[in-house]
Amino acid sequence: MGDKSEKSGDHAGYWRANLRVMAVLLTIWFLSSYGLGILWVEPLNAFMLGGFPLGFWFAQQGSIYIFIVLIAVYVFWMDRLDKQYGVD
Repeated sequence: MGDKSEKSGDHAGYWRANLRVMAVLLTIWFLSSYGLGILWVEPLNAFMLGGFPLGFWFAQQGSIYIFIVLIAVYVFWMDRLDKQYGVD
């Protein structure tokens, strides 16, 4: 009659954990894309990566790579949460 999520009963805990995961990952994404690509670009440009200034690289490529890694981290993290709360 009921599915696994109804049997576990802690919907509020699962939702809080889900929001915490999203907050952490979105903060990392914001800091890497806006912070490294815009705010701290001048100090980062003192370093080179692949022949390009590091700040420029983060603005053009680095934040995209970080975003892709964050997607993979989200998948694995949420898979663990789903199993923990019995909604897998």
